[in-house]
Amino acid sequence: MTIQTLVTLGVFAPLLGAMIAGFFGRRIGNIVSQSVTTGLLFFSCAISWIVFSQWTWGGLEAFTVHIAPFIHVGDFQSNWSIRVDAMSATMLIVVTTVSSLVHLYSWGYMAEDDSRPRFFAYLSLFTFMMLALVTAADFLQMFFGWEGVGLASYLLIGFWYKKDTASAAAIKAFVVNRVGDFGFLLGMMTIFWMFGTIQFAELFPQIAGKVGTGWEFLGYTWSALDLAGLLLFIGAMGKSAQFFLHTWLPDAMEGPTPVSALIHAATMVTAGVYMVCLLSPLYEHAPTASLFIAIIGGITAIFAATVGMMQNDIKRVIAYSTCSQLGYMFFAAGVGAYQPAMFHLFTHAFFKALLFLGAGSVIHGMHHEQDMRNMGGLWKLLPVTYAVMMIGTIAITGLGLPGVGGFAGFYSKDSIIESAYAAATSGHSAAGMFAFVIGISAALLTAYYSWRLVFMTFHGTAKWKDDGHHAADDHASHAQLETHAEPLSSHDAHDDHAHDDHHHRPLSPHESPLPMVVPLLVLSIGAVFAGMIFAPHFIGHHEAEFWRGAIFVGSNNHVLHESHNVPTWVKWSPLVVTLLGTFAAFWIYVLKEGVAKQWADRKGPLWTFLYNKWFFDELYDAVFVKGAKALGDFFWKIGDVKIIDGLGPNGAAWASLKSAGWLSRFQSGFVYFYAFVMLIGVAAFLAFAIFTWGA
Repeated sequence: MTIQTLVTLGVFAPLLGAMIAGFFGRRIGNIVSQSVTTGLLFFSCAISWIVFSQWTWGGLEAFTVHIAPFIHVGDFQSNWSIRVDAMSATMLIVVTTVSSLVHLYSWGYMAEDDSRPRFFAYLSLFTFMMLALVTAADFLQMFFGWEGVGLASYLLIGFWYKKDTASAAAIKAFVVNRVGDFGFLLGMMTIFWMFGTIQFAELFPQIAGKVGTGWEFLGYTWSALDLAGLLLFIGAMGKSAQFFLHTWLPDAMEGPTPVSALIHAATMVTAGVYMVCLLSPLYEHAPTASLFIAIIGGITAIFAATVGMMQNDIKRVIAYSTCSQLGYMFFAAGVGAYQPAMFHLFTHAFFKALLFLGAGSVIHGMHHEQDMRNMGGLWKLLPVTYAVMMIGTIAITGLGLPGVGGFAGFYSKDSIIESAYAAATSGHSAAGMFAFVIGISAALLTAYYSWRLVFMTFHGTAKWKDDGHHAADDHASHAQLETHAEPLSSHDAHDDHAHDDHHHRPLSPHESPLPMVVPLLVLSIGAVFAGMIFAPHFIGHHEAEFWRGAIFVGSNNHVLHESHNVPTWVKWSPLVVTLLGTFAAFWIYVLKEGVAKQWADRKGPLWTFLYNKWFFDELYDAVFVKGAKALGDFFWKIGDVKIIDGLGPNGAAWASLKSAGWLSRFQSGFVYFYAFVMLIGVAAFLAFAIFTWGA
């Protein structure tokens, strides 16, 4: 069997699992449904690792498998294809590895949920759509996968649809992403207008020849390449939750925790980063678009980090962390460091999935409690979960020694920061120094909020009651409880350590079952070793052999190579700020436990601003939600009722009624009245005749 056939089977295996579980789940039952979907995902995962290994060490060359025509209308040609190169091979293992482990993890997490076939069908459908996206050979198939993951994420976020908050979060994610997707569509149209093709293989060689092409609009000539790049990036802003279009991401935590790990760790939210890096031939010739990407990425990184410091829901802290790390990836791509951006995407998949699933293990062990203010002292009761969360935290904070090494995040995040500095000093990007300062600042905040999560959850005073029960005594799983429980929103309490009778209900924290623990251990291995093993291939001395043209770097772009020669103080800066952030969290939440509550009780302006997430939800509600309602009311009450109906059907009916009433006065029914009217008519006619003829 050829590698092309294997890849094709690997891409479509999740779709087969989704169809089996979705169409026949009620007949074949829960166990068979989850077994089929999980087995097919591990099959896809195995194939993905074979492809990646052969690409990295076996000399596999890029290839495209043409499956069938999609849309052929005139010059507009799109085909169903599977394209494999360094970019897609990397994304294949990221998507299938995380998804297969999430499937396995869900065996334990969703053990008592009656809708498991539907849940596993949604998971597999999401995975197939993501695979269709990352293996697309043209924009239209990419857009198919792009919209497909949007649909699947809507279904997964709103999986517990009986919860109003879950349904609202699903709708919010769907609507916000439509804003970005409109930009993607316009960008795709612009590409076709310029090049007459949407096929990547035909498009990329033509881009350099279109430099200087303009688009006349409003009396100004716009750079067509920059315009296309900006429009396509707007699509990435929505899918990857960048500043302005980020508001859906935290609310998406309403879905089951495995969904959070799948969507927010390694797959859907990284689609935008993948697209920008894939389109490096375009962005290398679109400096304005690249500058915009770097600025938005930098703002997102610092914004999400500041908000993450104030979150108390354990899943929301990690959600904002995802948003911040995506900002790192985008500003790296914006300054021309596409390889470090993809490397951080790769390593981030392991430790962010680990953190999300670790948080799910905490929630499971705490019987659906998500508020960190009601935890504490859990490290002895959840030892495995504590260990893997420590590994994930060390990885995401990038803790490591320059020249020696560290966990996965150390290699990728430090490479991004060093690349930003190199871009600034070499003059390659006007946003280089901005990105460098933001990267260092966000690293400080990342260390603080990440260790804050660990200290509030596992250390300090226990803020729960032990009733002496064991896990086996509980008759409802977390999934069942979470289905009906209203989550604690960020506005339900205003201190950093809430105490009330409701949250002091008896608990007996316990470790998670084996199906949940095994994925945590596997992801821990990736969080520890992924950076060390693959750094030479992604960003090191083997990077040219690894990428083999999958990422285009212009002749003036030496950012990656110059990043290896930055000053010593630049290399050590991330470690210094990481240690400062760690110590600050340790001092506030361990040494001086309770001081955070005192600060929160003061409710100062900065605390209020950050606690309310920069008031974006309130701003959007006032401008867009209420604005749209006011505009709708205007068109309804004024335009429709008063103008259209008033002058149209209602106006005609009123005129008919009034005229009929007036004319009815002449219909008295008396003969003498009619004779009198006739006499008046004859007299009037005679008068007219005499006047006319007499003249």
